[in-house]
Amino acid sequence: MIKKIQDFFESVQLEMHKVSWPSWDELKGSTYVVLNLSLLLAVFLFLVDLILNRVLSFLL
Repeated sequence: MIKKIQDFFESVQLEMHKVSWPSWDELKGSTYVVLNLSLLLAVFLFLVDLILNRVLSFLL
């Protein structure tokens, strides 16, 4: 059992060396994109909800 755990962690360490990590500038750029798209989606959903709420209130 101990040997399996050691093999697992050795495999994890080996695979971690193969990972291509983004640079700091790439990471910041991706973060800005995600935040901007999240904000845009939140505003869009807010407007759709507001419009549907008003339409349904008018109809009912």
